[in-house]
Amino acid sequence: MSHETYYVPAQSRWPILASIALFLLAYGAGTLINGLKTQTGDTGLLLLLAGAFMMSLILIGWFRHVINESIDGKFSPQADLSFRWGMSWFIFSEIMFFVAFFGALFYVRTLAVPWLGGEGEKGVSNMLWQGFEAQWPLLTTPDMEQFPGASAVIDPWHLPLLNTAILISSSFTITLAHHALKAQRRSALILWHGVTIILGIIFLFFQATEYIEAYQELGLTLHSGIYGATFFILTGFHGLHVTLGTLMLIIIWLRVLKGHFTPDSHFGYEAVAWYWHFVDVVWVGLFLFVYVF
Repeated sequence: MSHETYYVPAQSRWPILASIALFLLAYGAGTLINGLKTQTGDTGLLLLLAGAFMMSLILIGWFRHVINESIDGKFSPQADLSFRWGMSWFIFSEIMFFVAFFGALFYVRTLAVPWLGGEGEKGVSNMLWQGFEAQWPLLTTPDMEQFPGASAVIDPWHLPLLNTAILISSSFTITLAHHALKAQRRSALILWHGVTIILGIIFLFFQATEYIEAYQELGLTLHSGIYGATFFILTGFHGLHVTLGTLMLIIIWLRVLKGHFTPDSHFGYEAVAWYWHFVDVVWVGLFLFVYVF
């Protein structure tokens, strides 16, 4: 009777270093956002950049070790299953991250704004801002002096619709690349994966173009009331995830060029494909509930 072995890595310095880098990132970001200063000046940006640089080096070293362990054949089927569970829980945590922001959006749209407009049992709040009319998107805020509303919203049928088509197309191209990997069609794998990377970069370019239009032409900013805040928080965090996903795609593409994956052993590739499908689905929700409805 044969027994499978489970690879147990040696003690690693990476987790504690990553914790330090994350602390610098969080502390620096909090200091920068709140405009806090110390006796030595404004150190928020410096701490943020230091944490980001440190985390980048840690990820490069940490994942190099994991890749080398995989290439050396140290991972058994049981270890592969652990990786799958780990990636599944990671994506689930990301789903709940966006669920919280979507929940805030729906709460504001269906409850808070109508209450301020005088609707429902809590409609007495209308006494705070007489004449305020509840509508969504909220372009006329209760306090126009401190939070001036935007002059207009982003037209969903131009750049947002184009970006939706781009991301949906990228889901098909990454699927084609995955099937090519399993079928040992290397040229098709490299081609379709490369197309997916290009589509991700194009998406980010159009989103940056949209942000410039929102700030410079429409007056839609983070300070333009609750609509501007929810718009940029939801689309901004999604853009951050697309950026991360694109970097993951590039790294995996370089590994493909080095021949790291086989039809029977390629979970690293599969995990990135899972993540990319996740950001695609989230964008469809954003397009519908942030831009259209």
